[in-house]
Amino acid sequence: MATLQPRAVLVTRDTDWERLLAAHATREQARFFLKTRGQDIDDIQRRHEAFVQVVRTVRQAVPDDWRVARVGRADLDRFLFTPEDVIVAVGQDGLVANLSKYLSGQPVLGVNPAPDVNEGVLVTLRPDQTRQALRAVASGDARIQSRTMASAVLDDGQSLTALNEIFVGHRSHQSARYRIEFDGRGEDHSSSGVIIATGTGATGWARSILTATGKKMKLSPVDQRLGFLVREPWPSVATQADLVSGLASAASALIITSRMNDGGVIFADGVEQDHLDFGWGRQVRIAPASATLQLVIGAAS
Repeated sequence: MATLQPRAVLVTRDTDWERLLAAHATREQARFFLKTRGQDIDDIQRRHEAFVQVVRTVRQAVPDDWRVARVGRADLDRFLFTPEDVIVAVGQDGLVANLSKYLSGQPVLGVNPAPDVNEGVLVTLRPDQTRQALRAVASGDARIQSRTMASAVLDDGQSLTALNEIFVGHRSHQSARYRIEFDGRGEDHSSSGVIIATGTGATGWARSILTATGKKMKLSPVDQRLGFLVREPWPSVATQADLVSGLASAASALIITSRMNDGGVIFADGVEQDHLDFGWGRQVRIAPASATLQLVIGAAS
């Protein structure tokens, strides 16, 4: 029985130029809109054209006998990924985080189209490294990092998966009330919410909290633990503020029970509109996910 050739799936998101044209219909209207606000459209157009050239370079790097598909970020939830796919994300680090929850072990190449703008934490490859990386995947010689992901499972079975972090709190980021349990301890809290970060996410939102609070938390991108941080805990006669950080694992999950009548939410990787409602009495278990992101970082030397 013949085996299917790999399929390269190119994942992109609309550029600023494309979003401007979608909003204003023509270049001239978009130019006028920006000019009246002291901004210039030429640089935005140049960046768009450079991005188009990068995508063309990446497409040409795909071996001739491979199948090819392309999907935009907005259509990821409707796209059918298959086991033979090799994902090539061309864009910002957040694009890799966004698509990771739709995958089930397929290798992912992150290609950085603009190193002067993008940090390159997840989009680690240059466009000219794409061909070698794809061939390394096909031959089994690719260097791959298995990056831990976080899973939040509600008591009714609803769940979210995150590559960077999970937020539990109030949708307005005002005071959230809940009970937190970890490692045999439990407290009632009033805070600005809880961030549960992976090693990948430890360089983002969690890092800003650590910087502001002076706390230390060492997590590598492949660490199979999650770091949790309580934001602005408020001690009172009814609430405590001692259980405010820790490292959760598969054997020692974080349990949070809502004490919010309305406005309680759980969301992943900063996508607030894709949230789970977290009303009074609901309980969530947060631990490392069974799935991991298989991030290709190059060919084996």
